[in-house]
Amino acid sequence: MEITQSIEQDIQNQSISSIDTVKLLWSQTYNTKGKPDWSHILPFYHDNIVFRDSIQELRGMNDFKAMTERLTKRSSDLKMKLTHSLLQDSIVFIEWEMTIAYKKYPNSILYGASRLSLNEAGKIIEQRDYYDLWGDIFDNIPRFGKAYRRFMKKKFG
Repeated sequence: MEITQSIEQDIQNQSISSIDTVKLLWSQTYNTKGKPDWSHILPFYHDNIVFRDSIQELRGMNDFKAMTERLTKRSSDLKMKLTHSLLQDSIVFIEWEMTIAYKKYPNSILYGASRLSLNEAGKIIEQRDYYDLWGDIFDNIPRFGKAYRRFMKKKFG
């Protein structure tokens, strides 16, 4: 990705004003060799970040940073491919495919999306991640994945 003057200014100000900045930050976070690294992206989050996903809700930078460290410890390799991204007003939407290699289980691809809310200074004040954690992981377990999908279809579909 070519680093434009807009991205350079965002990096210097540790703020987000361009979707290209988001793409650059996320590509540097997850697509390193081995463990993901959030050190460069954390300054773009507000100290009072509210993070929510399928399994947890966190408030504040200390809890958010601890969550990123737990994810790093649990996975032997984590990669993210952004498939679509959009910035409108102060809302960023990114659609992604995350490949996670757990220590004792087969690689799994999680399909999801994130909504980032930016404050007036361009810091991420809220992040909401949407994904089907169990379905995407269970799909990669032989025999179990098909049984899980049959159960879900019978009970909820």
